[in-house]
Amino acid sequence: MDIILLALLDGIAYAALLFLVAVGLTLIFGVLGILNIAHGSLYAIGAYVTATIGTWLVANGYNPWLTFPALIVSAILVGVILGGLIERLLLSRIYTKEPILQLLITFAVFMILENLQRMIWGVQPYFLDTPLTLLGNVSLAGVNYTLYQVAFLPLAAIAVLVFLRYFLRHTTMGAQILAVTEDREAASSIGINATWVYFVTFVIGASFAALGGALATPTTSLVTGMGANMIVLSFAVAATAGLGQIEGAAVSALMIGIARSFAVYLAPEIEVVMPYLIMVLVLLVRPNGLFGKETVRKI
Repeated sequence: MDIILLALLDGIAYAALLFLVAVGLTLIFGVLGILNIAHGSLYAIGAYVTATIGTWLVANGYNPWLTFPALIVSAILVGVILGGLIERLLLSRIYTKEPILQLLITFAVFMILENLQRMIWGVQPYFLDTPLTLLGNVSLAGVNYTLYQVAFLPLAAIAVLVFLRYFLRHTTMGAQILAVTEDREAASSIGINATWVYFVTFVIGASFAALGGALATPTTSLVTGMGANMIVLSFAVAATAGLGQIEGAAVSALMIGIARSFAVYLAPEIEVVMPYLIMVLVLLVRPNGLFGKETVRKI
């Protein structure tokens, strides 16, 4: 029973991080129609920036509780500055290009950012456990677990899901995003600035990727290549749910996170393939994903 409980808690905490990154990926694809390979690098850079800011705060004698707002600030900085630059300088020029060209360009951005990480932070692992230590542990059915992972991460993921639902359904900007998603030409004809909508959407999606990295910082060592692993897992989550499905991403992240965690404890030899096995099985039955729908495309 202890192993089952540990696997369940590990799975929920990991699913929260997966959702944060995958929901940004699926939001960008749903609105812009671009599968952003560089999304994983935004996750990694968000983690590195968080570790840098948090370590500086602690080393200079500031209140360690300031590392919590640093998680949010780091994500916003990476999303707005780096995400904004990527969208304005590169993606805005290729929205009408062939999908294969879009993939190649975002892959090139991914490779550039991966090397940029090595130039700035090197190859030595980074770690910032201050938020994890401050919240301490909690005992659940006799099993000790960190409060940061058992409560803070899931609550953060739920807050993001609630925010997105409210933002898209009850705000003017959200209505404009939905209108552009449905038909950019029609939306532009009634006065909606589709260029601005694309920019805001990409910045929001990039910020969620960076937030996933920021929140992962206290729970793992930051090493080069972590972005590549996360983008593949995020794609598995998004594809399982159905590309563009925000609520579905939460469900598929929970499925994949828990399944992967149970595999770690019970069958570690298949842990690596478990997320992709779930994705393949789902797509064999439902090619558009669990919550995806068939759409009519203009030719």
